[in-house]
Amino acid sequence: MLSELLLTEIARLNDKDELPLHRQLYEALRRAMLDGKLAAGDRLPSSRELTADLKLSRNTVVAALSQLSVEGYLVSRVGSGTYVSDTLPRATNRPRSGTTATHPDDLSERGVSLSSSFCATQLEVQPFTPGICDFSAFPVALWQRLQNKHWRMTYPDMLDYSSSGGYAPLRRAVADYLRVFRSVPLDVDQVIITSGTQQSLELCAQMLADHGDTVWIEDPAYWGAVKAFMATGLKLHPVRVDEQGIAPTSDDEQAAPRIIYTTPSHQYPTGAVMSLARRQQLLTLAAAHNAWVLEDDYDSEFRFSGPPISSLAGLDREERVLYLGSFSKVLYPGLKLGYLVVPKRLVSAFKQAHYDLNRPGQMPLQAALAEFIELGHFASSLRRARQSYAQRRQCLLEALAPCLADGKTQISGAEQGLHLCLRLPPEVDDRALAETLGQKGILVRPLSAYCLQRKDLRGLVIGYGYATLEDIQRYGPELAHMVCQELRKFSA
Repeated sequence: MLSELLLTEIARLNDKDELPLHRQLYEALRRAMLDGKLAAGDRLPSSRELTADLKLSRNTVVAALSQLSVEGYLVSRVGSGTYVSDTLPRATNRPRSGTTATHPDDLSERGVSLSSSFCATQLEVQPFTPGICDFSAFPVALWQRLQNKHWRMTYPDMLDYSSSGGYAPLRRAVADYLRVFRSVPLDVDQVIITSGTQQSLELCAQMLADHGDTVWIEDPAYWGAVKAFMATGLKLHPVRVDEQGIAPTSDDEQAAPRIIYTTPSHQYPTGAVMSLARRQQLLTLAAAHNAWVLEDDYDSEFRFSGPPISSLAGLDREERVLYLGSFSKVLYPGLKLGYLVVPKRLVSAFKQAHYDLNRPGQMPLQAALAEFIELGHFASSLRRARQSYAQRRQCLLEALAPCLADGKTQISGAEQGLHLCLRLPPEVDDRALAETLGQKGILVRPLSAYCLQRKDLRGLVIGYGYATLEDIQRYGPELAHMVCQELRKFSA
């Protein structure tokens, strides 16, 4: 009986992987015990009997039994034989590891929420999806040469973790760029290189707030920030966004914030640009509540009309703004390098925590990026990207023009970034419309899907960063046609 079971299990293992014979027998016996087919206290046949029944060499059988004995699955009793250990865990009817079923007790409440709401797979899909950039033009050969150069030159300390906040020349390049182009007053020491905006958000949440503290977050919201704050145990307080950005009221102040998260230069996803008056109001509120402001300047490099918008950090006199940026939009997402600018009084604590929590490294990669910037390649890539995205943006705006004819719809957020928002009348079901468009291969996202509490917003969030000019020329008119069809249903 046991021999037949083991032969079946060994045949199954052979179908999946070519393991050594002694390992196949070990796995077959181990699985039989864990599945309850061999119960605690059961006596095994002798090694000679197993050798004969399984037609294996005795060395193979002895090796498998010895390993199981060493690991505590089997116990030998002198003069009696070999038995299944009494300490073996009981078999259960729970799904085996590797199955797709999730047991109700597998996840915490936070885990369930993180895995079922504001999922990237629901909010970011190519080609018209917002938040995606075109990295097909990235100079891969040049990048490989720079990386190879720094790998050849690498000193032992470059292969270790970094406790300094990142590669010094890269931090200096970031500081120079932000001072000139974003009007951020800072010293090099205030720049911390991270693995991207998500890590920057998590580090800020961990360092600036305790579990259960309140974070003000824009409504509608950037899904990545929602996830980061949920994961760190903060209490989300949605604050409505209007045409001037986040718009806190006296009612919002009843939920005093510890952190205020905002995307002032190009609100995600509506595209609203925060006015100067609103920026000053937000900084005043932050000071009054002893709160920290996280300024996510995620796509400030791409502005197509009007003068550049200065950063919120550039107005900060109380040193309450932490500035977050990333290289993903300009270079390529998989680079996984971003930066965080913290007030001077927080530098030491943030660097220490970043080292302890995240064990930052990738110094050769950071060195290659620093040289990429110093040699002017970053500026060239940015200039080419601006030109390419400007063409795509204009093409998309022209394609969407028919949707604006009746005055019921409008476009917001087209002055900057890699997406725009086509605002629809409140009676339109934007989720159903997005689903219908998706069935035609036109992948956009409903504005209402980004909302936390509010029920009044309808629209389509349309990205043009990844879509080629040809795709926009082909699908843009069809998108506009289907939107117009939907609008006509309510025009009677």
